[in-house]
Amino acid sequence: MKLFIDSANPEEVKKMAELGIIDGVTTNPSLATKAGIDYRKAVDQILATVDGNVSLEVLSTDAQGMMGEARNLSKLHNNVVVKLPTTPEGLKALKILKAEKIRVNMTLVFSANQALLVAKLGAYIVSPFAGRLDDIGASAIDVISEIRQIYDNFAFETQILFASVRSPLHVKQAALAGCDIATCPYEVLEKLVHHPLTDVGLKKFLSDFKESGQKPLV
Repeated sequence: MKLFIDSANPEEVKKMAELGIIDGVTTNPSLATKAGIDYRKAVDQILATVDGNVSLEVLSTDAQGMMGEARNLSKLHNNVVVKLPTTPEGLKALKILKAEKIRVNMTLVFSANQALLVAKLGAYIVSPFAGRLDDIGASAIDVISEIRQIYDNFAFETQILFASVRSPLHVKQAALAGCDIATCPYEVLEKLVHHPLTDVGLKKFLSDFKESGQKPLV
């Protein structure tokens, strides 16, 4: 499973890229505003940092506006994937953009039926928003498991991206459900590597070695 970082902060992206654990980025203007960063500058830096898919979101709500933005965004870099909302207008735009060979990530998906439609129309990625489903008391992992089953049944090539990740548990659930990608906030990615027993074990190992009087091999 691929791991993306959900961020518009170039420093966060750089740190995770240097760690070697991310394969791509999802971002949007809201994240840039939250980080206090100019969105265009942030996107340029991210595209220069990460050699992987970078999903950039349109702001239009009508099909014509979405397509115009999508065409311009796709020209920024070969790694750009355009994010469209899963609405009737978004589906119209997806059909045309697919024919133009522009890769599309259909977002704000909350049901297996929505995921079925975007796959039939050839979306490159589908993004079910797991955290938001869990927030309203629905079972996100059930919905995502249904999507995985439907895609396997009909050999759809659309990649499933587990979005709206809230915790490391979501990342594990995404992997167990067979998602192709999970996109995570910086804080969640940081938590993936940490475990208290690892820290305790390392401390004891170094203490034991020091007390042994042995010399390092190199």
